Amino acid sequence: MRKGDIIDAYDSFFRKSVTAAESNSQLRVLVVDDDSDIRELVSAYFARQGISVLQAGCEADVIATVKSHAPDVILLDVNLGNEDGFAIARRLRALWAGGLLMVTGRSDTVDRVVGLEIGADDYVTKPFELRELLARVRSVARRTSTAPLKLVDEPGSRSTADVLEFNSFFLDTGRRELRRRSGGTIALTTGEFELLHALAQHPGVVRTRDQLLQTTHHRDAGPFDRTIDVQIGRLRKKLGDDGKAPTLIRSIRGVGYVLTPSSDSGSDQKSSL
Repeated sequence: MRKGDIIDAYDSFFRKSVTAAESNSQLRVLVVDDDSDIRELVSAYFARQGISVLQAGCEADVIATVKSHAPDVILLDVNLGNEDGFAIARRLRALWAGGLLMVTGRSDTVDRVVGLEIGADDYVTKPFELRELLARVRSVARRTSTAPLKLVDEPGSRSTADVLEFNSFFLDTGRRELRRRSGGTIALTTGEFELLHALAQHPGVVRTRDQLLQTTHHRDAGPFDRTIDVQIGRLRKKLGDDGKAPTLIRSIRGVGYVLTPSSDSGSDQKSSL
């Protein structure tokens, strides 16, 4: 079957009553793969869904495109010829906070765990179905979409319900920021923010791994899925919570995790900042 026939088949099968162009009018995706055939296949299908598609085949093009076009989501292949996709992901996270979906050709968990530790929001394994890839891109895009940030706070411009307070931190759900009480922000990936938000909304309540994965990634856990465990480990480091004896994000053996803020942190109340 020709490449165009495959794209047409997917396009016809998954067309909705509301045109895809309307539902994805603001979505910009950067497809990064050293195989031009794969780039063209994915790009053509996404374009038919109304998504604005950019392409890159090497690190230099990736960095240049991110700086000039600020994509909403990046599909990054782990193996880019002589270049290391993980190293590129690390550099991306230093300058860009959009949705990062890693593409791996291996079915084991090594690439997935490494990608999540670097800051990827999701992953997909080759060979993939275009409809699954589209669904994952849309899911990541929904979780990473934010309103424009205001440079100067304006009195009364935000609802107090947008900010959750625990210990010495403020989690601003409107701006998707984690701030220290003493000042300054802590950089979080989309997955880390969603996970912390899910826990902070219900302090003292144990959330299972399946619940957290459904809330943050909108999918069920596999038998050896360590997505949540890896992201919890990264969150603890950023929050200064001792990984060997954590007191803020506690592990409940065989069940999941619970946020246990100190009693005087006001975690059960919305901040008035």
